[in-house]
Amino acid sequence: MRTQLNFQDADAFYEQLLDAHEDLSAEESAKLNARLILILANQVGDAKVLKECVEAAKAFPA
Repeated sequence: MRTQLNFQDADAFYEQLLDAHEDLSAEESAKLNARLILILANQVGDAKVLKECVEAAKAFPA
């Protein structure tokens, strides 16, 4: 699992993510996040890496 930034313009991606959630209810926002996670997980395609990512996200300070 990569732990260092691995794509260009992370700030632009963050802004795009915020824009995607604009005007959504909490439920709609959660559903969007779930769909996005599944799409990204499909791109990763490695169950071990995905498990490591879930564990890293759980350990990340809120």
